[in-house]
Amino acid sequence: MITLDDQRDLKIQVILAHYKQPRHRGRTNPVHGYYRGHTPYCGDTIELTIQINQTSNIIEDVKFIGEGCVIAIASADLMADALIGRTVDEALEMGQCFQNMMQGQGSFPDQPRELARLNVMQVINQPLRIKCANLSWYTLKAALKLSQINSLN
Repeated sequence: MITLDDQRDLKIQVILAHYKQPRHRGRTNPVHGYYRGHTPYCGDTIELTIQINQTSNIIEDVKFIGEGCVIAIASADLMADALIGRTVDEALEMGQCFQNMMQGQGSFPDQPRELARLNVMQVINQPLRIKCANLSWYTLKAALKLSQINSLN
């Protein structure tokens, strides 16, 4: 039987794995959305690039470059996993769901797996650390808004 401590340890292991070997480091090519997010409390910085199919409005790729703590980097990598193949509107909804989850209000469904993996971040419960986890999601929202503005010009 898996105890609560075991579940917590497994979540921490997933977070550490995404920090040590992020799969989405770099820049997309082409870049349809870009934003540099920064958390002044701890100095974490995430530069997020997004490739969006201009016809279907589906996110084809998400990459990031940044310096930050374990939580900020792991959150960015987990976010990128979950966003690929989603529409811009779905991505914005996911961002709100993530922020709600970090405030103890709900979680992601068990399927698909990419969404369920975001639930590992629930282990983070210190207010300043929650800011680290949310950094990539705030950066995503800004990048998507700017990409929509730029597509109108």
